[in-house]
Amino acid sequence: MRSDADIAGPMADPVPGPRTESQGDDVSRETPPPMDDTPIGRAAQLAVEALGRAGEGLPRPEQTRIMVVANQKGGVGKTTTTVNLAASLALHGARVLVVDLDPQGNASTALGIDHHAEVPSIYDVLVESKPLAEVVQPVPDVEGLFCAPATIDLAGAEIELVSLVARESRLHRAITAYEQPLDYVLIDCPPSLGLLTVNAMVAGAEVLIPIQCEYYALEGLGQLLRNVDLVRGHLNPSLHVSTILLTMYDGRTRLASQVADEVRSHFGEEVLRTSIPRSVRISEAPSYGQTVLTYDPGSSGSLSYLEAAREIALRGVGIRYDDRNAHLGSPNNQQSMSEGINQ
Repeated sequence: MRSDADIAGPMADPVPGPRTESQGDDVSRETPPPMDDTPIGRAAQLAVEALGRAGEGLPRPEQTRIMVVANQKGGVGKTTTTVNLAASLALHGARVLVVDLDPQGNASTALGIDHHAEVPSIYDVLVESKPLAEVVQPVPDVEGLFCAPATIDLAGAEIELVSLVARESRLHRAITAYEQPLDYVLIDCPPSLGLLTVNAMVAGAEVLIPIQCEYYALEGLGQLLRNVDLVRGHLNPSLHVSTILLTMYDGRTRLASQVADEVRSHFGEEVLRTSIPRSVRISEAPSYGQTVLTYDPGSSGSLSYLEAAREIALRGVGIRYDDRNAHLGSPNNQQSMSEGINQ
């Protein structure tokens, strides 16, 4: 769905901004159009309203909420959802950390974070036991938002982790040792169910699953949910699917509404009321190293992510998590977990 800024009517100016109209030889005057009479003006008003709502603030969680954004199906909007929800929560006044666990590093790119091979990254945290604080970088343009970037080195981490002690809980230990105050940690997982995703599930208490409103939307979710059950049974009893977010929703098609109805019938209250529309602006923003919140604050995609973040924040008031340290690092649990994942 395009924002108002994407659509120009026949009377819209080809170049935005005030016009200079000449009246006579030496008389000119500025005649800016009324704010609500042009597509550009309406988009500007939406931007102001969106940023105004973002600045209102939301209740902060009693303790850090660690959310795992996962779906083994590719192209469903995992990274887009991670970075835009993180930016939305930060604009609402929260302190948010994005952990990029995808070797492609798309979340790092979208947040404008340098992540070439020499940059300290989440690979060093998982494999070399480097403190998380030494790799976290602040995100430009969004106060309160931070990122632990991924580099190409992470592509080999699945193999390197196999021989390490407590391989499933290394990310959890790193986040636990991180001393800076955080309201949310959002972990962007790769489109697979290997050790990187298991590390994310051991570290977090909530799983957020983006589901695109297209054919075969629920394909592959069975294995993801089985893995959530395995991790909960052996390594992290607090883990649960807390949030389902419908993405790429196109209200012009019957298929989108049918998929939305099917997802809501399967998952019930876990599905957010807000859905994310298919949007050119959301797709364009990462190429500029930005989230859609800073790239086009008045777009439909930006407003939708702000509203989804508001729902997530309000749903989480009063959530408490169990102390799971006693469950981590047990050789029996690690062995049975690995056997289950490999089946």
